[in-house]
Amino acid sequence: MSQLTLNFEENDTFKDHVCEPGEIALSDMFEAYYCCRKNKRKTGNALKFELDYENNLIQLWREINAGSYRVGRSIAFIVEKPVKREIFAGDFRDRVIHHLIINKFIHLFEKDFIYDSYSCRKGRGTLFGVKRVDRFIRACSENYTRDCYVLKMDIQGFFMSIRRDILFDKLHELIGCNYHEPDRDLLLSLVYKVVMNDCTQSCIIKSSRRKWEGLPSNKSLFGQQGKMRGLPIGNLTSQIFGNFYLSSFDHFIKSEHGIRYYARYVDDFVIVHPNKTFLRNLIPVIRDFLRNELDLVLHPKKIQLQHYSKGTKFTGAFIMPGRIYIDKRTKNNLYQSVRKWNHRVRQTDTRLEYGKVQHLQSSVNSYLGFMRHYRTYRLRKKILYSMSAKFDRYLHPANDYTKLVNISPVPNKFYEDNNN
Repeated sequence: MSQLTLNFEENDTFKDHVCEPGEIALSDMFEAYYCCRKNKRKTGNALKFELDYENNLIQLWREINAGSYRVGRSIAFIVEKPVKREIFAGDFRDRVIHHLIINKFIHLFEKDFIYDSYSCRKGRGTLFGVKRVDRFIRACSENYTRDCYVLKMDIQGFFMSIRRDILFDKLHELIGCNYHEPDRDLLLSLVYKVVMNDCTQSCIIKSSRRKWEGLPSNKSLFGQQGKMRGLPIGNLTSQIFGNFYLSSFDHFIKSEHGIRYYARYVDDFVIVHPNKTFLRNLIPVIRDFLRNELDLVLHPKKIQLQHYSKGTKFTGAFIMPGRIYIDKRTKNNLYQSVRKWNHRVRQTDTRLEYGKVQHLQSSVNSYLGFMRHYRTYRLRKKILYSMSAKFDRYLHPANDYTKLVNISPVPNKFYEDNNN
């Protein structure tokens, strides 16, 4: 941030752009922009914005301070892995706004969150959550020497069920009571526009309409039109706001019921307790709180209460006494990904596009990066050796099979295989 501030102050382009009291500083816009572009520099929207990013940021900054900013069109598409989901990707300039909001208020959210909510928080990812639940089971069972039980539940169609009016009221209260900077009102107006925006209006649909077949209406924003419900999966604000929406539920469980061993990742939560009857009686209490306070529905088919020795599935892992396995779905998804790429490469003639090889590398490495934290050496080795030999010139497994390494020279437009 110090280097960014120095460059900003020394650049003659920005010397005439000084914010008035109550306005958002241009330096905040540049900080949000640099955060936003870290992982989005290759998208079409990002490249278009970067062609003249200084003037584009100044224009966006002026719109915000003038109150004329409007949320742009989103791109809607379907992803199949790890599960079928509807994604709404915001325009790049809207993503800058998302980062601006989160940069301003993340310290307030962190103060409100309990220690054991893990979604979209620094140092608290899926692996952290798995280790915490494993630790809870060990502690509650006194290192597997006494009985304890695990209650696992989740919320039906969580992101699509969030009431946007309730969410904004909670955000308004948090920000109004704890943020006292002069730009508070402008930031609250941005929060309102982001939360209340209906992404289904004038969106650009990239996936085939057939991709939506089989997707339940409670998992699609198109099924929530006119209901003031739903946050788009794919936006940074949705992840943080969704976590915040359930924060009152976290405090209800931890404080009002004195439950020590509780963990939540998004809407997937686990409670570990030595008394099975206590957990069984807690289910209707949780159901009532979610319905009455947050207008959410506990998923009736995903309530699991059992002895710890039977294993607990949580965030892509299966926790057993003394050992943690990766979930079958994660393993099968990687197998399917490799089979799909093997099939694709058989259909090619003599050239492999660099972008496709990069896509394969990043796709497989994302799975391997997760699997490396568990005892999966033989599994990783087996999967990587099942890859087509046509990839051998371009990619090679690392010695410990934790990633695919690019062994090709600096690419031109295409890689050429040995037949060219």
